[in-house]
Amino acid sequence: MKLIFNRLCFLSLSVLLLCLPTFERVVAREASDSSASQRDNAPRICPEDLPTAINKIINRPEFARSRWGIEIQTIEGEALYSLNGNKFFTPASSAKLLTTAAVISQLGADYRLTTPIFAVGNSPSLTSLRLKGQGDPTISTQSLKNIVHQLQSRGVKRIEKLIIDDSYFEPPTINPTWEWLDVHSYFATAVNSTILNQNTVTLTLLPQQFGQPVKFFWNDASAARQWQVINKAVTGAADIPYDVELDGELGKPVLQIRGKLAENDPPDVWDLAVVNPAYYFLESLRLHLAKAGISVTRGMVVNRPEQNELETKLTEIVSPPMQQMLAEINQESNNLYAEVLAKILAKKLNTKTPIEAINLSLTELGLTEEYVLEDASGLSRQNLVPPQTIVKTLRLMWQSPQGKFYQQSLAVAGVNGTLERRFIDTPVQGNLWGKTGTLTGVGSLSGYISIHSYPPVVFSILINNSELSHRNIRQTIDAIVAIVSRLHEC
Repeated sequence: MKLIFNRLCFLSLSVLLLCLPTFERVVAREASDSSASQRDNAPRICPEDLPTAINKIINRPEFARSRWGIEIQTIEGEALYSLNGNKFFTPASSAKLLTTAAVISQLGADYRLTTPIFAVGNSPSLTSLRLKGQGDPTISTQSLKNIVHQLQSRGVKRIEKLIIDDSYFEPPTINPTWEWLDVHSYFATAVNSTILNQNTVTLTLLPQQFGQPVKFFWNDASAARQWQVINKAVTGAADIPYDVELDGELGKPVLQIRGKLAENDPPDVWDLAVVNPAYYFLESLRLHLAKAGISVTRGMVVNRPEQNELETKLTEIVSPPMQQMLAEINQESNNLYAEVLAKILAKKLNTKTPIEAINLSLTELGLTEEYVLEDASGLSRQNLVPPQTIVKTLRLMWQSPQGKFYQQSLAVAGVNGTLERRFIDTPVQGNLWGKTGTLTGVGSLSGYISIHSYPPVVFSILINNSELSHRNIRQTIDAIVAIVSRLHEC
């Protein structure tokens, strides 16, 4: 069975939490700041006219086969518009709003993950060095270099046994409800206990002279060694349409590169999942140790808890605070972060599955099980969430002690994350905090809107079963949001 990848655009997944004003401050500021209204040349709209204006958009002929779910309320719960608000929809990444609400409610904004490192023996020779992974998704190559530097400063020259302990979670598996077409892509990596560079490796294709094979190179030699590449792609004439595919064989670390890349095309970048994350972690750390002159006699990955009574804790890797990790989930829509934090939540709450942990947390928050989740990230098409449930989650979080941090984790229209290029030079820019969602035939946007001279609005807009392009879906959702932003008291 073969899997055909979609062409992927390379995105930097740096975690940056901007110091954005809280929603309350924005609302207060707008009482004396009419800049938003000055930029808005469109007429204001009365609440009673909102349904007619929205229906005019969603009843266009091109949406005849599509299914809309829309819920719009004031932050106090006053209904402004509802269409299929209590019906189930595939939410795509809007499901992350439920996951992150559960995580921050239980763990708090300042919670950090730690990865302890234990040693037996004394410098210059250690009998063993064991890194016990606990699911930190922020560990990078720089983290490994920092470990090596600490070992050097302690005078370590030799390690007889280097152990990567990958036993904190159950053995990594791909969620069975995900589409098999996605399983080798960077956005559908397996979740394990020892994660390095988000379990992702980058493959870059470069055109050559006309008729010659396309060249390729990896950004990480340790991860590259896990793949067998069969390159059948050739360089085509200038300006030919893009025609490159990466085919993967299900269950095998084999990639076939096929098609043509125009000789004047820029580098073609693909982000792929690391085949065996724990061994990638091991080989990467071993490589950096060797570069520093620290020899390793034997390296191994263990999948069962292992502890030596002679071990002492040598050091640890500490993650950024939870607030920054949630920003990576909601602003950049990072699936790996969502899945691993749900697993960590399950560990903390001692539930059998991450979904049980999310359900328990949301129930404590005040949300009854008015939804069905099969994963924490929204990749599964078996997730079912009504727009009213998303709006209720947003309103409950607004009232919670963690509400400010939750809101700050969302993308801001025209400013950052997945909303960086949307609503630019409109009254919505800087006044909408939201979470996007996209799957084939599915689009969504949910969040908070600050409106000049009107109470804050919370909303969820979902579309399912659409044959339109992602661009057309986004433009239509944005048109609905633009109408909402024109609300005023009448």
